[in-house]
Amino acid sequence: MKITGARADSFIAKPDAVKAVLLFGPDGGLVRERMNALTKTIAKSLDDPFRVAEFSASILRDDPGRLSDEAASMSFGGGQRVVRWRDADSDGRLETTVAGLFETFFENPVGDALMIVTAGDIGSRAKLVQVFEESQHAAAIACYADDEQTLERVIRDTLKAQGLSTTPDALSWLTDRLGGDREVSRRELEKLAMYKGGAGTVTEEDARACIGDTAALDLDDLVYAVGDGDHATVQRVYGRMMSEGNSPISIITSVARHFLRLHETRGRMNEGKSLDGALASLRPPLFFKIKERFKAQANRWPEGHIVRALDLLSEAEMQSKSTDMPAEAITERALMQIAQAAAGNRRR
Repeated sequence: MKITGARADSFIAKPDAVKAVLLFGPDGGLVRERMNALTKTIAKSLDDPFRVAEFSASILRDDPGRLSDEAASMSFGGGQRVVRWRDADSDGRLETTVAGLFETFFENPVGDALMIVTAGDIGSRAKLVQVFEESQHAAAIACYADDEQTLERVIRDTLKAQGLSTTPDALSWLTDRLGGDREVSRRELEKLAMYKGGAGTVTEEDARACIGDTAALDLDDLVYAVGDGDHATVQRVYGRMMSEGNSPISIITSVARHFLRLHETRGRMNEGKSLDGALASLRPPLFFKIKERFKAQANRWPEGHIVRALDLLSEAEMQSKSTDMPAEAITERALMQIAQAAAGNRRR
């Protein structure tokens, strides 16, 4: 059974009668969050040693019978058990082995334990994913980086739990800087709540003072380097962000948001507004340190070229989510193509 993102939360809160759930994808923090939520749904706790067991999936390579043994094992004191198999993709051969073992298990499943299998960004065509999607006894849930709408909800809900709200400018700034990893996003928001020290409203100044300053600078550097046509900076900053575990999808989202603002600015200029007048209409307003750089790009980028850049980013996001090609390479290619167009604009 394939569970799409829109159904994931409701499924985890009330899972169907399945024997196993596969959680996989590029957002490792979301994989862990959903694994813990699903565990609590069944076992009501994460640390009950009689109802929750966790193993590296690699032990199944040497002891394949362990799968059925754990599935059939009864909990001391009653209640359904949860058995968690971590890192089923730690190498390519292991992913194939685990897929084969579960494929056999689903032909004649035993016991009533719910088994949760986790993996990284193995792609929707991986054998393990296909086995879980095609079985009536299993479910597979892909865990991608939060899109803008989902991330805004996560930000609001996390801060609301701490008695905090956000200004529109702060919400936009946070949405631009978070989202590559759900666990990291929540950790940064918890840090922001501690910084505020109680109920109140988070402003953009609060967010800038507290949330991942280095990461924010990296992202701004990358976004504006793409728009400027600065290939060397694009390669250097993108490579550093990938090595630090940032999500390619979240980078695509941030670059696309920048080009949407350029498109909005050009549209207002075509309606007769001056550049300064068009910029004054942007919400949230531009941060003063990047305003001149944004103005230069708005002057340089023709509207048709902005539309093509947005198309390239949309295509890259779709390919990253629907093909076996590595998202890092797809994203880098799109960024470099846009930077090349920017360099051409600069020469005109």
